[in-house]
Amino acid sequence: MNKLIAGLAALATLAAAPALAQAPAAAPAAAQASGKVSVETTPISEIVKNPQAKAALEKALPEITQYYDQIGAMTLAQVAPMSQGALDDAKLKALQADFDKIK
Repeated sequence: MNKLIAGLAALATLAAAPALAQAPAAAPAAAQASGKVSVETTPISEIVKNPQAKAALEKALPEITQYYDQIGAMTLAQVAPMSQGALDDAKLKALQADFDKIK
């Protein structure tokens, strides 16, 4: 738990740095049109607009709620490398599996 908190704290620091501020990659038109949530292409600010996706995200990473304003423009895949292991490949795959179940 402490590793997750430390990772998210480090993430918040990095996300706030202007040199790292980047616009997220545009989601493919098909993904946007279908309304599918993706760890690779959906900005976190869009994920939290979907109640089921938000619930899955917060279940997997409860501490992430305090960082929404700082990382909202980023995708989960973009956040992962800065999370110091709190959001690893296994967690991204598990979240994507949860997102894929959303209708």
